[in-house]
Amino acid sequence: MNSQQKTFILMGRSGCGKGTQVKLLQEYIKKIDPDREILYIQTGSVIREFIKGENYTEKAAKVLYDTGELQPEFLAVHNWTDALVKNYKGNQNIIIDGTPRKFHEAGVLNSVFSFYNLPKPFILDIEISSEESMRRLLLRKRLDDNEDAIKKRHMWYEKEVIPALEYYKNNPGYIFLKIDGMRPVEDVHKEIVAKIESKF
Repeated sequence: MNSQQKTFILMGRSGCGKGTQVKLLQEYIKKIDPDREILYIQTGSVIREFIKGENYTEKAAKVLYDTGELQPEFLAVHNWTDALVKNYKGNQNIIIDGTPRKFHEAGVLNSVFSFYNLPKPFILDIEISSEESMRRLLLRKRLDDNEDAIKKRHMWYEKEVIPALEYYKNNPGYIFLKIDGMRPVEDVHKEIVAKIESKF
């Protein structure tokens, strides 16, 4: 890795292993760029913290969350921009997980990189089938991982997230990397590292 900051945006269906790959990616980055901090923005945890609040917007957002619906763009943007503005020091490597989930959100996120004068971000699209997503999520045995909720997530992935992915695929301002997420964790990580290093 050269001395420039790096930004990594992880995308993929629920159950594709983003959280696991983030941990491995952090270890990799720390090894090759040990003197630079990592800012990790995990939008799922940000929204879960937000909906613990008691004001009208926080309660309305909790209703959407509990029914498995996507948050509206303005609220999703509010949450991750708040986390970015409060925690970005101007020199960290950045990892973003869970954003964008809609086309217009991708456009808003795009404005971050020119504002902070950051190099081209990496988009890591971890691909798994909807059947594999269902299998993995049901194995987790989380309360929100029932078949109906998972099918709803698959529907909004097709409707909302895929157009955001297309935005990145066709944008020369990004390094778009397609990753085969159907394989064992270590194999997925090796592919991510190999493809990142091929772009240095």
